[in-house]
Amino acid sequence: MTKNIALAGNPNTGKSTLFNFLTGLKQHTGNWPGKTVVRAEGQFETDRHSYKVIDLPGTYSLYSNSADEEVARDYIIFEKPDITLVVVDATSLERNLNLALQVLEMTSNVIICVNLIDEARRKGITVDQKKLSEQLGVPVVLISAREKVGVIELLKTIDQMADGTIETCPYQIAYDNTVETEIEALEPKIKQLFGDHFPSRWIALRLIDGDQHLLDALKAYIQRSSQIKSDLELKQGGVSHGA
Repeated sequence: MTKNIALAGNPNTGKSTLFNFLTGLKQHTGNWPGKTVVRAEGQFETDRHSYKVIDLPGTYSLYSNSADEEVARDYIIFEKPDITLVVVDATSLERNLNLALQVLEMTSNVIICVNLIDEARRKGITVDQKKLSEQLGVPVVLISAREKVGVIELLKTIDQMADGTIETCPYQIAYDNTVETEIEALEPKIKQLFGDHFPSRWIALRLIDGDQHLLDALKAYIQRSSQIKSDLELKQGGVSHGA
């Protein structure tokens, strides 16, 4: 069974270079449904699995400030990729980790890909891979997609996550008491609506932030789900009646 990988990251982190390396000629582009945003997909295989890679638009956040951000956010939330690879620039970790922390609030199946490690070393920057992984609670791999450094370890880590042999405990930002109290009040209501299908804490944060676009997307999802359920029930009823 093919596993889906979402490739996320800020612009200019080398995300497209990694996408091209992984997928080679097995890729195609189009547009996201209802958007003018380009959608790039590709495939690759390891000894253990087949993968489809979806190259999400390069963004600095996953809020609703642009079509690119909404596309990236909606794919992670609604399509639930098996793995989300977050590509960060080793020379600008502090800035890049803003997006990574947002992804960690949305899904636990995350690998942080610290790219451009060759440039970082030339600038005298060192990244403590083990410590960063411990702090973020997910695997961290140091690579240079351009120089093809670290890619074997990356592929091995991807396979291990696909196999379910990696346990993650994503870092969660602790907010002030007022915000945490509001989250605590909202989460039971969100779970009542969606169960464990969506990350209730993240949705609560977005609702507190007044993210109307996300609210509209959730309403549309509920409507689509209800329609699909009705269609299935009608089809099953027709089969039973025919029998």
